[in-house]
Amino acid sequence: MTVEPTPDRMRHALGHFATGVTIVTGLADDGTPVGFACQSFASVSLHPPLVLFCADHRGRSWPRMRGQGRFTVNVLGHDQRDLIARFGSADGARFDGLDWTPSERGGPSLPGVLVRVHCSVEQVHVAGDHDVVVGRVLDLEDGESGRPMLFYRGRLTVTERRTSSASDETVGDSPEAMDDYWG
Repeated sequence: MTVEPTPDRMRHALGHFATGVTIVTGLADDGTPVGFACQSFASVSLHPPLVLFCADHRGRSWPRMRGQGRFTVNVLGHDQRDLIARFGSADGARFDGLDWTPSERGGPSLPGVLVRVHCSVEQVHVAGDHDVVVGRVLDLEDGESGRPMLFYRGRLTVTERRTSSASDETVGDSPEAMDDYWG
């Protein structure tokens, strides 16, 4: 049975695709840090190194950081719900009392994340109510080890690690190793 792709049905259907959870950060034209929670982040190309994210062009953060031409994608670990509470809310000052550090290559670096991807804006495409932002990767920065935070069926969730001899640092190319890794 097929159904009309209304916004509610789109949200329901596409909610069956699990995504990682990130915080995209940057600086506003006046130099103040800004950022927002984003689960629409993906790798685009290895040569040249490109990534993308999608942002509501009516939001309060992306329009403010767009003019600077730089951003950082902070990939969240399973235990970072506090950052989602800060950056996923429409209220409050997101950086007040947060121990973040400035990045020379992108936007603010958040504490305790799994990885940071520092980028310059390469292209921006308007697509409906969002902008598709393609960024050239300038620097990759490893953070903490751990499991990722995921967004699935409208909720934040985490992967459960199986007992295994494979670790994050020794994941091989075999399907068995990937089964252990994605647990």
